[in-house]
Amino acid sequence: MQRWRGLEDIPQDWGRSVVTIGSYDGVHRGHQLIIGRAVQRARELGVPSVVVTFDPHPSEVVRPGSHPPLLAPHHRRADLMAELGVDAVLVLPFTAEFSKLSPADFIVKVLVDKLHARAVIEGPNFRFGHRAAGNVSFLAEMGRTYDYEVEVVDLYVRGEAGGGEPFSSTLTRRLIAEGEVEGASEILGRPHRVEGVVVRGAQRGRELGFPTANVETLPHTAVPADGVYAGWLTAAGERMPAAISVGTNPQFDGTERTVEAYAIDRVGLELYGLHVTVDFLAYVRGQEKFDTIDSLLVAMADDVKKCRELTASYDAGH
Repeated sequence: MQRWRGLEDIPQDWGRSVVTIGSYDGVHRGHQLIIGRAVQRARELGVPSVVVTFDPHPSEVVRPGSHPPLLAPHHRRADLMAELGVDAVLVLPFTAEFSKLSPADFIVKVLVDKLHARAVIEGPNFRFGHRAAGNVSFLAEMGRTYDYEVEVVDLYVRGEAGGGEPFSSTLTRRLIAEGEVEGASEILGRPHRVEGVVVRGAQRGRELGFPTANVETLPHTAVPADGVYAGWLTAAGERMPAAISVGTNPQFDGTERTVEAYAIDRVGLELYGLHVTVDFLAYVRGQEKFDTIDSLLVAMADDVKKCRELTASYDAGH
C-alpha cells in the first residue's frame, strides 16, 4: 500500500481512482463498511482505492485545545486500512490555510486535479470544506460536472455497546474513558490499543515482584479510565498476556497518570527503550489504595490470576 503525506507526494502519473475521505479515527466497524465498499467499487472499476485523512484532527485547527483523544495513531490506521485492501492512504496536513478552502476548491484541488476521482464513497453525514459547508449532495452535484459518481454508505452499525447507540468514534472514546473496554472492542472489532516507548518508572513493581513496563503513550492517546485491566503487551513481535494498570498509583501518593503492563509469568524481560503496544481486553477492578503493602500484594496476585484466565479464554475462542 502506498502512503502519501500531502498532495505533492501523489505520483505525477496517478490515474483515475475511487476515493473516500474522513478522519477515520479507530477504523471502527462503521468505518470498515465505507472503506470496504470503496475497495470493492475500485475493484469493480479496475482502478486503485485511496483513503484521504487529516493530521492533525481538524477540530484542533478550527478550535485549538479541542483535539479529541485518538483511538489510533496515523500509522496504525494506515495498517488497518491496508488489511482492508486499500491501495493508498493520503494524509493531508490540516492547516489554518487548508481549513479555509471552500467545498468547491477542495473538490477541484484534491479529488479532481490530484486523485482523478472516478467515484467517491462516503457516509451520510460527511462534511467538508470551509466551515464544513460541503455535504454529500453538493459532492454529488459537483460530480456531474467533474465526471465522478458519489455513493453513500450507511455506516450505522448497532450492537450492545453504549446501550444500542450507533457505533461511532465518539461513543468509542466515551466507553474507553469510562473503562468500558469490552464495549469499545465491540465497536472497533478488536481490543483497544495504546502504544509508546517503555521508560523508567519508579521501579516499585520490580521491588514488589511484579515488574511492569511503564509505557509513555503517544500524545492525545485515548487512555482507559483508571483501574486494572486484562490484556496483552506486545514487544519485539511477541504478544504476551498482561495485567495492565492505569492510574496515578495512589498507594505511593503518585500524581502522574501512567499505563503500566506486567507480562504475566515472564521473568527477566528487558524492555526499556522499546516501542511496545498494549491491548485492553477487559476491566478487572478500579484503582484502590490499600491499608498495607501485604494487602496490595494479595490483590495484585489476584489481579494476575484473573488476567491470566481472561486472556487464555479469549485466545481459546479466537
